[in-house]
Amino acid sequence: MSNASPSTATIPADLLPDLVAAALRAGADAAEAVSAESAALSVGVRNGTLEEVEREESRDLGLRVFIGKRQATVSASDLSEATRSRLVERAVAMARLAPEDPYCGLAPQDRLARGPFPDLDLFDGTHLTAEALEAAAVATEAAAMAVAGVARSEGGHASSSTSRWRLVTSDGFDGAYHGSGFGLGVGVIAEKDGAMERGGEHRHTRHLSDLPGADTIGAEAGRRAVARTGPRKIASMTAPVIFENRVAGQVISPLLGAISGPSIARGSSFLKDRMGQAVLPADVNLIDDPFRPRGLGSTPFDDEGVAVTRQSIIDAGVLTTWLMNHAAATQLGLASTGHAARGLAGPSGVSTHNLHMEPGERDLAGLMADAGTGLLVTSMFGPSLNPNTGDWSAGVSGFWFEGGELAYPVSEITVAGKLPDIYPRLVHGSDLEFRGSFNVPSLMFDALAIAGK
Repeated sequence: MSNASPSTATIPADLLPDLVAAALRAGADAAEAVSAESAALSVGVRNGTLEEVEREESRDLGLRVFIGKRQATVSASDLSEATRSRLVERAVAMARLAPEDPYCGLAPQDRLARGPFPDLDLFDGTHLTAEALEAAAVATEAAAMAVAGVARSEGGHASSSTSRWRLVTSDGFDGAYHGSGFGLGVGVIAEKDGAMERGGEHRHTRHLSDLPGADTIGAEAGRRAVARTGPRKIASMTAPVIFENRVAGQVISPLLGAISGPSIARGSSFLKDRMGQAVLPADVNLIDDPFRPRGLGSTPFDDEGVAVTRQSIIDAGVLTTWLMNHAAATQLGLASTGHAARGLAGPSGVSTHNLHMEPGERDLAGLMADAGTGLLVTSMFGPSLNPNTGDWSAGVSGFWFEGGELAYPVSEITVAGKLPDIYPRLVHGSDLEFRGSFNVPSLMFDALAIAGK
């Protein structure tokens, strides 16, 4: 991949402070303004031929105003002075008419992050041409097509992007951070005895130097597609089930929803009465680290300006905290945990930053050896959850294993269980990979309900 001269535009430094000041002059008691700037270039190829080139540049504003216990949010992509004036006028008018929300407001000043903010190494200034991205996508596709058994391509793709986020509040908070992203991937179809199976591989990193090469990504995509050919159906039963590290996070993600402050405040959580209790095995730790260098979820502050910290959300199996923004914390009589997440419009929700489960002692082969016979899940779709009871199910495909060794691929299967009952029986593997902002090693459960033919 080669370099090209960057072309970026920035929002004037005084625009957000001026927008907040204008909202106060217009009658708001408090206000916060956010800006999001992004530039992205992506290239898609199929069969070695350029299929699409997309370039996107955007500059957007969001404004939230408070009048008493009423709030309103507006957003715009036009940064002209006339539009900003209308934005302020509309936001204040909407807030006057909004219903009261006793929990809304800016985060308390004593909870705000203070500069200087740490350098998290989120930005790589390498700028790539469309030609360089095309060459990388072509090479990745070629590597996947070279795998024996791969019949056709669904396309290779490569991308690069930059982004900048800034938040300014009437309480004096002013923070910004800059990030970059590089992506490379391919999807292919393998064929065996007239039956076809899809497989793919995609990686995304903050720095170009961390991105695996085209040969590595392409070969993995081809291998995964070929391995899935000729799947069988299996009978319904109860058996050990292992979720590969790539999909294991989808088994844990319901836990995050169940400990989110808004869910707890509504009372719609199967873990609402479990604070300070064991919800996972005693050797399991779930860590949220917003300060991981080059992390895809790293941030020096949350989306309300609250200071963030490295936290053990699950410590030795015990639930230690809810995930809270200011509104949920106020409703629960607690303090924000620095997990506010928001876009340009609407109030904040909650989200983790860089979440990972610390690895165990057994690799995937070791987990299969321990289980002996069972199901290895490598893909999952259509999960269903009852948030009040924790009843969970998902469609899956993967491999049946016997004697600790892969026997044959399987598909058209549903697995199900009651999460409060199966979480304590979890066995976590040692194969943790940092591929995204939520990373979990392979997970084994001694017995899950399997619905097959």
